[in-house]
Formats: sequence, C-alpha cells, structure tokens
Amino acid sequence: MPTVPELVHGDRLCRDEFERRYSAMERSKKAELVEGVVYMPSPVSHSRHSAPHGRLLTWLGVYAAATPGVDFGDNATVRLDLENEVQPDALLRLARGGRSRLGPGGYLEGAPELAVEVTASSASYDLHDKFRAYQRNGVQEYLVWRVDEAAIDWFRLAGSRYERVEAVDGVLKSRAFAGLWLDVGAILRLELGEVLGVLARGTASREHAEFVAVMTAGGGEAAGSGCLRGDK
Repeated sequence: MPTVPELVHGDRLCRDEFERRYSAMERSKKAELVEGVVYMPSPVSHSRHSAPHGRLLTWLGVYAAATPGVDFGDNATVRLDLENEVQPDALLRLARGGRSRLGPGGYLEGAPELAVEVTASSASYDLHDKFRAYQRNGVQEYLVWRVDEAAIDWFRLAGSRYERVEAVDGVLKSRAFAGLWLDVGAILRLELGEVLGVLARGTASREHAEFVAVMTAGGGEAAGSGCLRGDK
C-alpha cells in the first residue's frame, strides 16, 4: 500500500490531498490550507495566544448563551472552498439561515458569519492570505487581535470587500449579531469582567431583543438576510 506523503508547512495542495495527508498524521497537530498553501503554526504561547484566545472564546460563549439560534466554536475545521480549509481560533455562526452548515463528519462547510483570529502582528498570514480567503468566501465579519501590537481589527463585509469597523466610545459592535459588543481597552488588558459587563449591556439592548425574537420565531433567514448581502 503506498505511503501517504507527510504534510509539510508550505506545501501547495488541493483540499482533497490536504485532508488525505492531514488524516494520516500520526499525532494531532493544527494545520490549515489557505489559498492552496499548507500552514502549520508553531507551538502556542500562553501570553501571546492562549490567554487572549480564552478571553475571546468566553466573550463569544456568553453571547451565544444569551442568543438562541447562534452557535460558536473553537478551532473548528471550516471548508471554505477547494483551496481553503481553515481552523479559525473562534467563530460565531447562525445555526439556521446562515451560510455555513454541518457536512460529513460534523465539519463545517461554507462561511461562518464571524471568524476570530489571535495573531502576533500585522505581518501574519491572518491579515493577508487568510484575510483574502475570508473576504472572497463571504465571511461577514472578521476580528483579529494583534497581540504584539496591542490592537484589535474588526472588519465588516461591504459588498465584496472588507471595511474596517470603528469603535464608538471604545466599543466595537457587530452588525451580523445584534448586541455583540466588545470593549476594546478591556479586552486588550485581559479584563474579562469589564468585557462581559459591556457585553451584558449589548444583550440587554432593544436590538438584541428584536434579534432574539426573530431567531426564536424560526426566522433565522430573515434575521441574517441583511448581513448576508453585505449591506452597510
């Protein structure tokens, strides 16, 4: 029986071959296919990755708990297209009426409404090749925490291109998910209590109540229709 070639950082593969080599790896390791190129990240630092990652995941989880019809995940494999099989650090998606779905083996296929990445700096592929892949495949919102540069970038799809979301009074607000508010200063300081306090204000807002009412009425498609067009 032929030996399956090793998956190597920098290889250029189609998605089927990437999955074949990934499945044959002897030990579990994160690997992504971005614009046809294999990326295998280095070991994870707590201060530069897992601590920020944990705060963002908690923020998304608390929002999902308050918002029926919304699903969130951590490092899930997402099959965007034939050249992109990514594992965003976190994601938020509409469980009904969204652009992603559960495919064979429980893997996500299609674009989640929000992808979240924690990266060292603006030099990372998260803000270059992966940015373009998310943009082209219709990921409605993309949040990147540049840890070394102490900055949060939030992008929103306007038509076919991302535009930067600007904070108002230090708070970034999602359009795809009503009430998903992020205190930029607090998250950069890793002050989770403050982050969740601002989020609580968002989930207590009228727009969040209206969003929940549509979702619980079984109108997930109506709730997501504006953001799926990329409207401002």
